[in-house]
Order: sequence, then C-alpha cells, then structure tokens
Amino acid sequence: MTSTAAGLEATGSMTGRSYARLVLVLGALIALGPLTIDMYLPAFPRIADDLDATDSAVQLTLTGMLLGLALGQLVIGPLSDAFGRRRPLVVGLCAHATASLLCAIAPSVLLLACVRVLQGVSGAALSVVAMAIVRDLFSGVAVARIMSRLMLVIGLAPILAPTLGGLVLGFTSWRGIFLVLLGAALLLVAVALLGLSETLPPERRRPATVRSTVTAYRGLFHDRVFVALAFVGGLMMAAIFAYVAGAPFVLQEGFGLDTRTFGVVFGLNAAGLTLTSQLNPLFLRWFSVRQVLTGAVLGAIAAAFALLVAGLTGFGGLGAVLVPLALVVSLAGLALPNTPALALTRHGEAAGTAAAVLGCLQFGIGGLIAPAVGAFGSTTATPMAAVMLAVTGLAALLMVGVVGREPRQL
Repeated sequence: MTSTAAGLEATGSMTGRSYARLVLVLGALIALGPLTIDMYLPAFPRIADDLDATDSAVQLTLTGMLLGLALGQLVIGPLSDAFGRRRPLVVGLCAHATASLLCAIAPSVLLLACVRVLQGVSGAALSVVAMAIVRDLFSGVAVARIMSRLMLVIGLAPILAPTLGGLVLGFTSWRGIFLVLLGAALLLVAVALLGLSETLPPERRRPATVRSTVTAYRGLFHDRVFVALAFVGGLMMAAIFAYVAGAPFVLQEGFGLDTRTFGVVFGLNAAGLTLTSQLNPLFLRWFSVRQVLTGAVLGAIAAAFALLVAGLTGFGGLGAVLVPLALVVSLAGLALPNTPALALTRHGEAAGTAAAVLGCLQFGIGGLIAPAVGAFGSTTATPMAAVMLAVTGLAALLMVGVVGREPRQL
C-alpha cells in the first residue's frame, strides 16, 4: 500500500556521531561502485595490448559492468525486502571480491567482460541496500538531506577513481587494479559487519517468493507518480551521461583543449555537481523537495537550450559552451538527491524494490542515451546539447504533467 507523503518532515532518530557514522559507512559502500566502474579506465590501452583485443572489445568490459549494475538491482532489491539489508549486502560484497579476483586473472577479454557483468550485479547490492537503509531510518525531507550528503561521495569518487587507477598502474599491471578492488571489497565486508546494524526488522519483511516480488513491482508500476519520478531521475542522470560521452570530443577535438586542461574542466564541473548537492539541505529550509526538484529540471532545460544555440551558431565560442554545460551538470546535483526523496517516501513498505527501480532506470536510461551522442560523430556541441535538451524536456513534462498534479507532496 502506498504511503502518503503529506506532512512528513521526519529528521530520523539519529543525531550527532551516529548520524555521521552512518553517512561515512554508507558513503564508503556507495563509493565502491564508481571505483569499480572508473578506476581501470586508464588501463584500457594496456588491457588491449595484453589480451590482444581491440579497443571496442575492451570497452565491452565497461558495458558489461553497467549492464550488471542496472539489471542486478531489480533482483537484489526484492531480496533485501525479504531477507533484510545486511545479508544481501555482505553476500554482494563477497561476490564483488570474488569477481574482482576473477577479473585479475582473466586470460581473455571475453572472459573479462563476462566477469564484469557479475561484478556489476554484485555492485548493485551496495547501491540498492544503501538507499533502502536510508528509507528505513528516515522519511520525508530527511531522506533528501542525507542523500545530498551521499552525493558528495557519488560526485567525488568518479573524479578520483581514474587518478587512483593511474597511481596503481605506476607500480603494477592492470591486473593489480582489480586486486586493489578485491582488497577494498573485503575491507567493506568488515565495515558492514561492524558498522551497520539491521534496519529492516522481520515483521516488516516481505515473503521471499516470486508472487511477492511480482506484487511489489506491480504496486510500484501502478503508482504513476512513482514511475514518473523514477524516469525523472533516470533522465537527469542521462543528461550527465550525455555530458560524459560528448564532452571529451567536443572540448578536446572541437575546441582543441589539451588533456590537462580538459581534466581541469571536467573536475570543475564535477565540483559544481557536488557543491549544489551539498547546498540542497540549505534550499530545503526555504522550499519543498518538489519545488527544488522542479526548479532544477526547468533550469537544466534553459541551460541545455543555451548550449544548443551555442552549438548551432558558434556564437560565444568556448565560453558559451562551458557555462551552460556546467549549469546542466550542477543542476543535476539538485535533482538526483531529491528524486529518491519523493519517490521512496511513497513506498517505505518496499524500499528495497523501489530503490531497485530507481537505480535500474538511472543506469539503464543513461546507458542507452550515451551512445546516441557519439552516433553523430560530431565535434560540435550540437548533438550533446540536443540530447540534453530532449532528456531534460521529458523530465520537465513528467514533473509538471504528473508529479505536479499530485496534491500530497513534500
């Protein structure tokens, strides 16, 4: 049964040290996902040489990871509602450690790609369970506040991951990167066992049956506001994926930025996303969660439109591209924590399953959108801007046409 969001202003029962410890533990768990995705990116050329593989074949190892991450959440979410949060989390971490070891000893790129799917599935347990734990302990605006704190990790981890991978490559081979991930997963097993208590008591768990799982998903997909919010989150994440896929070609090949300068620009945009997510709790003192989310989506449309004009006309040069690009990415930092705050508040009774849908659509839509940017083979900002305008426009239609008509909102 869908719970109402009306009047919920819960701040949770945790304060002080316990709250800080929870944020640190959940942040460490969530960080393993971006590290697993991005840490080995600097090793692509070495992997291709060592395994005698093409660049496209090596890129399939990244696709396999994202595929497992998206689909694995749909399985692990209901399991966390049935067996509690700790058990799927620990099993997922152990599976991640095993997959990391198999990656380190993979004799071919095909086997590496297959094992990366397993690594993605196991990594899905971390993000699903972390989000479900947040909903177990908090409701209402408090969910948006803690998700904003976790966005600090989500924003910084992808920036630091390639740098860490490069450092590891300085004294070992690409296989050593996966051994580092193995060690990180084992360390997090201890962190989870010692730093997290079970947050879903047995009386609130759902039966571990196919029928119960189908019923849970049916209840979610019959809630049109929840579905709209899930797609809003996925579409705003797709705007970031479009940026990640298109910016290297636009800025380096189109505008001639060298690798170091591009790295600075990429880092500044990531810092903007992180900054806005940290300002989100401040905005929530004056505005509702829905108002902040709506403002972020509408602002992103305006910035994407300005970027498209710059791409089509060339007016303003590099600056006319960098400013709206930074705005789109930064405004996503406001949208991403507030979307689950609204969506999960509606379905606290199936938080794991609901978190699975949110996560699957985020990575699924983003993974489908990213290739669309490169398909045009253009070094102008036009294709990237067009994709950004399309996804933010769809998000705005859902916010205004579906979410905005729901009277019971935070």
